Amino acid sequence: MDTLRIKAVAGVPFLLSASVLWVGGLTSRNTLAADAAAEALARVLIVTGEDPHNWRETAPALKALLTKDRRLHVEVTEDLEFLADPKLHDYDALVLHFSNWEHPNQPGKAAQENLQKAVANGTGVVVVHFASAAFRENPEFRKLVGRAWDAERFGHDPGGKFRVEITDVEHPITDGMESFETEDELYYGLTGKPPITVLAKARSKIDGKEYPMAFVYNYGKGRGFHCPLGHNVKAFETPAAGELFRRGTAWAAGLSPVPK
Repeated sequence: MDTLRIKAVAGVPFLLSASVLWVGGLTSRNTLAADAAAEALARVLIVTGEDPHNWRETAPALKALLTKDRRLHVEVTEDLEFLADPKLHDYDALVLHFSNWEHPNQPGKAAQENLQKAVANGTGVVVVHFASAAFRENPEFRKLVGRAWDAERFGHDPGGKFRVEITDVEHPITDGMESFETEDELYYGLTGKPPITVLAKARSKIDGKEYPMAFVYNYGKGRGFHCPLGHNVKAFETPAAGELFRRGTAWAAGLSPVPK
């Protein structure tokens, strides 16, 4: 434990370390967490818990890269039923990191409508990787994610390395970012009609066409950031990909993408 200093407050000695605060022999992790939450400017909820991918590994990786922006207080729920909870509206941004592929109608109508209402009223939404295939029988959800999985057109290149080209250097999210190489799945065939602004793209080795790798849009009053990257932990560990998700989440939550 890296000790910073030893003090005494009201006659009670305590040891202040870089990781844990000890007061009279008791840890104060909850206090530190509460202080960090109080200092944050935006509450972000990662919604996960069902996905053909290994969400038990990727959700913690996603949380870790988002919390590098100390303005974001990031929480995680593994219960999709929470989408029906009125408390959903208390968050500044919802990160959809799930795909109820095998149970497209669960949770039910109340949860889906509550999610739509929250975003329409101004809560930001971030769509990660296969979340574009969630609630695939709900036409309104397809609008909420900007571009959605299409059973007739959807596919992806075999997992491997490819180059992501930053196409909009003036948008606040990608301002100052450079194109980068990542090792991931390149999704193609996402479809939808809502207007979007493409921030990054990549060329498929299968058909030679370019497809969006990051884009923004609006759903009602809510800001949407959709990035189909993020197949596994290694994909999130690509520094530029992590930066893209972090900036996109801050922007969706109503903050400047980069701390000032």
